[in-house]
Amino acid sequence: MNRKEHSFRFSGHLYTFTTDNGVFSKTGVDYGTMVLLEAAAGRPLSGSILDLGCGYGVISVVLKDLYPESAMTSVDINPRAVELTQLNCDQNHTESRVLVSDGFSQLKESSFDAVITNPPIRAGKKVIYHLFDGAYDHLHKDGRLMLVIQRKQGAESALKKLEELFGNCTVVSRDRGYWVLESHKLTD
Repeated sequence: MNRKEHSFRFSGHLYTFTTDNGVFSKTGVDYGTMVLLEAAAGRPLSGSILDLGCGYGVISVVLKDLYPESAMTSVDINPRAVELTQLNCDQNHTESRVLVSDGFSQLKESSFDAVITNPPIRAGKKVIYHLFDGAYDHLHKDGRLMLVIQRKQGAESALKKLEELFGNCTVVSRDRGYWVLESHKLTD
């Protein structure tokens, strides 16, 4: 165990996160997550929100703070990340249902108004696209999937996949090679 704390300021709020070895971006909030949070903060999110691949909980904590009426769920395949997410929710006074789950495996009966993710690109397209399929299956009608991906790591092919799956995909923002993509589920 090699826990460290770092602070992160977003939208006028200061958050403190505990990280550890074995989790993504343990030294501070990565740029892609910041770009995704900025885009999500500009969208009207409400209802049930899933932070898919929550890491140590940055998206969960910040979005729950921005949208306090929402019901947040945080999942990650990594038990250490889930433990840290719970710790970070507690220390930032944030409520979230936090679960170890390989994608949607522990969420079979759950559905959401929004799925937000900074997907694990290094896991490969097969894994990422399986997460997109799962998001589609677990979104309510009119729900949205919002994600960040670098152009050089497959943003254009992800956009095509999401257009095929959802029938739509919008590039919400672009910043330093990071694209925030959003798709809406139009039918049940």
